[in-house]
Amino acid sequence: MLAQPARAASVPAAAPASAARYLHGPVADFLLLGGSSLLLLPLLFLFPAAEIKVQVAAAMLLLSNVLNHPHFAHSYQIFYRGYRAKAFGPALGREMRARYLFAGLIAPVLLAGFLAYGALAADMRLLGYGANLMALAVGWHYTKQGYGMLMVDAALKRRFFDDRTKQILLANCYAVWLAAWTNLNVSIAAEDLWGLAYYSFAVPQPLHILANAAAAITTAASILAVALHWKAKGTLPVNGMVAYLVSIYLWLLFVNINPVWGFVVPALHSLQYLAVVWRYQLNYEKAQLGSEDFRKGSLARALFGDNPRGHMAVFVLTGAALGFLGFWGIPMLADQWVPYDRQAIAGALFLFVFWVFLNVHHYLLDSVMWRRENPDTRAYLFG
Repeated sequence: MLAQPARAASVPAAAPASAARYLHGPVADFLLLGGSSLLLLPLLFLFPAAEIKVQVAAAMLLLSNVLNHPHFAHSYQIFYRGYRAKAFGPALGREMRARYLFAGLIAPVLLAGFLAYGALAADMRLLGYGANLMALAVGWHYTKQGYGMLMVDAALKRRFFDDRTKQILLANCYAVWLAAWTNLNVSIAAEDLWGLAYYSFAVPQPLHILANAAAAITTAASILAVALHWKAKGTLPVNGMVAYLVSIYLWLLFVNINPVWGFVVPALHSLQYLAVVWRYQLNYEKAQLGSEDFRKGSLARALFGDNPRGHMAVFVLTGAALGFLGFWGIPMLADQWVPYDRQAIAGALFLFVFWVFLNVHHYLLDSVMWRRENPDTRAYLFG
């Protein structure tokens, strides 16, 4: 999730086109932030879903090791780097320190305790609540990341939105998120994650109708607000708008528009995230390499010296390794070696709990890392 940058609070006149900046370039930003969805989704409709569903699912599962799982790992690499100073040092304000303390220490202990209790008690209903919490967190993460991408692109282009427009767009994010979650839970239906069946909540029909009505109303209000903004300013952060629309509609509210689309969306979401993280990390490496102390005492520094791209490669490869260990290596070994009630829990228990834990905790980490109050975000994302 990417929170809006601090500079977005002001609304200066649009800067000349020559002043526009990009994360990676105009075409790359369009494709990475969400534009690739506009190209891929129509292609899926050209093929019969029943014939390609297995192949697409297998391809996306393989691709998850390159995109999805490293994007989770990168949040841990960044969040816990210098964690003691962030959570307990004087550099950050009290509120930010409290956020780092909760997301980094308290929340993972509580979440792990919840999942451990459900596993030890072989309580499938309780574990099912964890899976449903994951679905709720996924929707929240997608919508807030889409909004954050819009704010990032607006800041880079200096095409800022006024506060009222931002409030409407953010309200629309929350309304669409809740509508998507109630659509998932409108009836009690069995779902499956790594062989463990769980059930969605029985959301009352009036709540389902109300949530979808709110999504429709805020969507109409957002269209009007953006149209008025464009009329007044004569310009929009196009790549950011594409990211916003794709994230909350094609990746969330209408994710079932095609039977195969749901397999593809996580990879596209991860690409959107990596576009920001890799720019952030490259700027971080460039800043750190200016310090003589930083260049000492490390094999990577001895190998790559002052080359920030070499250090960036180490960061990316480390994320790939951590992602594999967290999503596959450790839970698969634990499923083989750790005893549990395999009659009551018919499935890969540790794959289930690790995937739920990493998904939910990832969103909590992001909610702290990418806040506009975080000085690292201002220094390295917009530097």
